[in-house]
Amino acid sequence: MIEIGAQVDLSHPAERVWRALTDRELLGRWFAEAETVEGVADRMLLHTSGLPGFEANVEVEVTERQEPDLLVLACDEAGRLSELTCTVTTTKQGCRLELREVSTHGAWSAEQHEPREQQLRQALTVRLPAILDWLAFQQVDLSRADGGMTAELPLIGVRGRADRNPRRRRTPVAVVAGAVLVAGTAAWVTLPLDPKPAAAPAPTATASPTVTAGTVTVAPTATPSARPSRTTASATTSPSRTPSAKPSRTPASAAPPPPPPPAPVTARYETDSDRLFGYTGEIVVRNPGGAPVADWAVVVTLAEGTTVDDVDGANWRQDKQVITFTGAALAAGGSQRISFDVRDSRPKAREPESCTIGGQQCAGL
Repeated sequence: MIEIGAQVDLSHPAERVWRALTDRELLGRWFAEAETVEGVADRMLLHTSGLPGFEANVEVEVTERQEPDLLVLACDEAGRLSELTCTVTTTKQGCRLELREVSTHGAWSAEQHEPREQQLRQALTVRLPAILDWLAFQQVDLSRADGGMTAELPLIGVRGRADRNPRRRRTPVAVVAGAVLVAGTAAWVTLPLDPKPAAAPAPTATASPTVTAGTVTVAPTATPSARPSRTTASATTSPSRTPSAKPSRTPASAAPPPPPPPAPVTARYETDSDRLFGYTGEIVVRNPGGAPVADWAVVVTLAEGTTVDDVDGANWRQDKQVITFTGAALAAGGSQRISFDVRDSRPKAREPESCTIGGQQCAGL
């Protein structure tokens, strides 16, 4: 018994995936063209002869059906018989699809087995998600009626941690992008001003000589002590300049300068992957300083009608359109990577409205 298997996690409800498995037109878009066998119910012919790992077309017949969870097909490829089981399991993000094919008569060669399994995995992980996104887009009412462009699309509820409120819901989504700016608070460290020099002493009164008629009379005059005073040795000699001692300037004792402020924590945003109605965002928080930083928070603002799920690398909480990410202390020179999955009602949305850390804009956005 030889087995071929593949599985994929999809951000779509099980009912939509079931339709892609059982609708002949949709099946032809992501796997192989199919046509019904006239006169036989639940039987189709898949045109697989040109696909890698297939040597001929495959005739399939439904042997078990449990909508939307289980589909079992009996397959006949030019006399080589196998059983294909399709299992759909609901998850918090959407659903998980697992395909498992077991040979019941005959066997695939080694050259046929590997390309056949690769073909199956590529169909599940590349073409099927694209068709499901396209199918979801068809449910959007693009007619501009009185109510505008609205549609009821299934959205996956938030998977929370201790401070989250998980729930799965269906929300009417307005396809209107709304911008909300989140203003952070910047912390500023003010250094003390340089100390002022001591004020010069006030002027004092000193005696200044006056020469009259061969005698010396002393008349008091107010002069600054810092300036020289005139003195006369005798009535017959001219007065000479003798500078007085200048006051010494002694600065006030200055306090030692405070330590420099810690380097600010930075963040950079990137869109890791995208799809029709959402994307996966990634934020890298870095501490470039030489000391640990205990408290940090990244604030992300999403568009209206947008939710977040499957967060890794941080604790988080959502308040309407604002998502706040927090985490453990960052070591000096350390970094923390945060990834989160976004369900956005805007087709082809690629990034949030804004991203800040400590009031500063995240790089890359």
